Amino acid sequence: MTNLNAPAFEDRGVAGFRVRRARLAQQAGAKKIGMSLWEIPARQAAYPCHWHVIDEEVIVALDDGLSLRGPDGDWRPLPQGEVVAFPVGETGGHQLWNRSESTARFLSVSSGPSEGSDIVFYPDSDKVGVYANDLYETYPCAQAVDYWDGETPPTG
Repeated sequence: MTNLNAPAFEDRGVAGFRVRRARLAQQAGAKKIGMSLWEIPARQAAYPCHWHVIDEEVIVALDDGLSLRGPDGDWRPLPQGEVVAFPVGETGGHQLWNRSESTARFLSVSSGPSEGSDIVFYPDSDKVGVYANDLYETYPCAQAVDYWDGETPPTG
């Protein structure tokens, strides 16, 4: 049984992007919706700035200390209790950072399961992520090829 007060966390990230995430919806058996509890240590970001092609997200700030970067690139405080929706597309671009000196938490809900399919763009690093079931790959947009590149028409 899953409990918000005692979830099974996984540690993720690299220096500057450390986070603990508990995939609550999946732990409870959900298949078509995602809900995660995130814990961000002091002075860390949850993830790079990004926006989704398929998944819509909603977050709820559970603690003070969080800052939200929106699609315009500006940062603003995200007070405890605030609920923010991120639509699909560039207008839903976002990043969360814990500027405080103690751990801060937020809850996220998404329209698709965390192991589902999505395409995610990372504007700061000009990357695109392709996620489908067990596939989780990220590519530099600068290395994109033409649709017909490498294709050979049938003969015969």
